[in-house]
Amino acid sequence: MTDFEGLADGWEVWSEEATGRTVLVYRPDVFDSGEFPSACLPTLYLTHGPPERRRPRGEASADERWHATLYLEPEVAFDEHPVHESREDAVEAALDMARRFDRGELDPREPYQVPRERYLDRLDELLGRA
Repeated sequence: MTDFEGLADGWEVWSEEATGRTVLVYRPDVFDSGEFPSACLPTLYLTHGPPERRRPRGEASADERWHATLYLEPEVAFDEHPVHESREDAVEAALDMARRFDRGELDPREPYQVPRERYLDRLDELLGRA
């Protein structure tokens, strides 16, 4: 597997499968249902094939391209879905998205059709944007 050295503060590798599929999460210590809703845990998926296609755990895709997708909730993702020919390139893209999210360069309000203002205001505080 690829090394995630240089992962932005607050992010951690949640799981890494033999197929290469990797899940990164942001601040699981605060998305604990008490301070922030656990369903809103920012999650970055590194996958084979389009991120919309759900596959059983551990099953590889016939599509050899890699995708890095950042979700704020299970159905709320940033429009940014870079496609890469290698896992290594996709890892670099995921690391870049994680860094930009941590620095507040990706606006969490952007992917919402109906923003959850109170939650997003708290998220801004967590990201140091308030």
